[in-house]
Amino acid sequence: MNHPSGNEPIAIVLAAGKGTRMQSDLPKVLCEVCGRPLVAYVLDALREAGVGRIYVVVGYKSDLVREALQDYKDLVFVEQTEQLGTGHAVMVCHDDIGDFDGPAFVVAGDSPMLQADTLKRLIAEYHGSDTVCLLGTLIHDDPEGLGRIVRDDQGKFTGIVEHKDCTEEQRQIREVNMSTYLIDCRQMFSALQDVNQDNSQGEYYITDVPGILIDRSEDVRAEPVLQRCEALSVNTVEQLQIVEDEMRRMAQSA
Repeated sequence: MNHPSGNEPIAIVLAAGKGTRMQSDLPKVLCEVCGRPLVAYVLDALREAGVGRIYVVVGYKSDLVREALQDYKDLVFVEQTEQLGTGHAVMVCHDDIGDFDGPAFVVAGDSPMLQADTLKRLIAEYHGSDTVCLLGTLIHDDPEGLGRIVRDDQGKFTGIVEHKDCTEEQRQIREVNMSTYLIDCRQMFSALQDVNQDNSQGEYYITDVPGILIDRSEDVRAEPVLQRCEALSVNTVEQLQIVEDEMRRMAQSA
């Protein structure tokens, strides 16, 4: 039984953090690439992919984020007053999203290379299957520091292992988690109730959700559909410049 394709996905954009390594007092998502805030590219990709309602989780200097995005008329801003991790950021949306019966993208607001084509492929895969949780993954040339996608002998996804927790063998894995999820909303909020803070940061992580759903015998899949350019993330001023160069290159070859 496949999902009905009528219920268009909603999206939760994580945009509450401060870019501590960006040499800026701005919220990280407002750092600019090619003259626009990082988060604007994320919102454009979601819109182009046909996403309906978008919830933007704001926290650090949230008034600046709201102001910068005032031209996006139908965004719903959700305040995360304490930054207690990505799982917590999604949890605070529960009251606003309510009982929505359909899938939700969960994406990072600081990933300006997110491509609408990739999101569309995830939507098609979700609706063409029984999965309740789909991870968009990437085969990365240099997976250093990224969470690895672990699979069993049949190639079935079994979990995410953070780089620092990897065995020597797992460090050889090149398929990585890029924080791009499409999850059944009700299943997601249900699984988040089982997420704990039992980690070095004392935070709630959205990365725990796929494992919880697998433990509940739900169908969870990881699909390496992300494109090469989506490997470019922004954590430093240097990386911002790399993304800007790549954006200009892509614009010229389009």
